[in-house]
Amino acid sequence: MSCGGLTDQKTADAEIQKICDEIKTAAEGKAGKSFSRFEAKFYASQVVAGTNFFIKVHVGEDSYVHVRVFRSLPHAGSTLELDSIQVDKSEADPITYF
Repeated sequence: MSCGGLTDQKTADAEIQKICDEIKTAAEGKAGKSFSRFEAKFYASQVVAGTNFFIKVHVGEDSYVHVRVFRSLPHAGSTLELDSIQVDKSEADPITYF
């Protein structure tokens, strides 16, 4: 992986689901809707001055959203911030930088 580039898409694990659990309310606020589910399926990450996580989230039925979450470095508190969200995604949509 080149520095600053996205990793290959990986299957989401417990750590990624925990990130989604923490940012669900913020994601609902940005999307202007509530989600019956918020289950992380796949993700890619990007190392910057911290880490950007690009996560495909199943939100019910055939609906998915992509969220970009920034986690600061440990010395900055490892805080999570929802940078952006893309709604109306499908299971087949690839995770790309946004």
